[in-house]
Amino acid sequence: MRAFYKNNNGLIAITEWIPNCWINIECPTEAEKKYLLEDLQIPEAFYNDIEDIDERPRIEIENGWTLIIMRIPVKSNDVKLPFHTIPVGVVFKGEVCITISFHKTEMLTDFVTYTKRKNINIKDNFDLVLKLLLSSSVWFLKYLKQVNQKIKLAEDNLEKSIKNEELQALLQIEKCLVFFMTSLKGNDILLHRIKNIKSQKEHFDLDLLEDVEIELRQAQETTNIYSDILTGTMDAYASVISNNMNTIMKQMTSISIILMIPTLIASLYGMNVPNDLEDNRYGIWIVISVSVLLSAFGVFLFKRKRWF
Repeated sequence: MRAFYKNNNGLIAITEWIPNCWINIECPTEAEKKYLLEDLQIPEAFYNDIEDIDERPRIEIENGWTLIIMRIPVKSNDVKLPFHTIPVGVVFKGEVCITISFHKTEMLTDFVTYTKRKNINIKDNFDLVLKLLLSSSVWFLKYLKQVNQKIKLAEDNLEKSIKNEELQALLQIEKCLVFFMTSLKGNDILLHRIKNIKSQKEHFDLDLLEDVEIELRQAQETTNIYSDILTGTMDAYASVISNNMNTIMKQMTSISIILMIPTLIASLYGMNVPNDLEDNRYGIWIVISVSVLLSAFGVFLFKRKRWF
């Protein structure tokens, strides 16, 4: 999907390209790939780098073209991985500025709506990059709130009964947090590299830079907090599972010992040798009584030691 936006107290959609407009391309088709590589003549290596789902945030310059790759959060249709991150590339040269994403995202659509609502003007290409970084940090925080709700839901289910499904849900959330943490660190490194571009230092909006740094730091700290909480929760439930297993094994061992008492007595008096009870008419009842008494004594001892 290809869209053109011009800057007029917010981003306004237009039907065709004009100088210094923003071109946003999501999930490019073959026709749009041809438009990028042949009409706009962006380096093919840039296009291929953005297409790589594992590409890390970075900045690169080639033949006058500047490529900036950042990572943004997206919702996933995969039940096993509800959230993950994708690369978004900003490619610009002179009057041409393009953002390319190979996945549909909520962030870019919301970014356009936000600039209209707040009448935000975009001064230049680097200003656009900084505002996109700010927006991505806000969306990280939005999705982290949803991750926190999923953690609470999994914890509530685990309190009722510890099942593999609930533990697997926590593992999936932990994987999401790892992706978030890695992407946020990459975006943070990218921001510092952009700040250190000598030719642009005087043109940066210092308030905007500060806002981006604060939001990035907050998103990183929130991710770390949720990750630590999740790790502690999983360790606690692992200890609970281990303790439950020990309790069950203790109970099974106690039952085995108690059942072994009458078995041992019956085995001894069942041997084909003289035992002073072979001619006693009450021999069987004596053996049963002794077995019951010793078993009851064993139960009493185990109860006293709280093995039951």
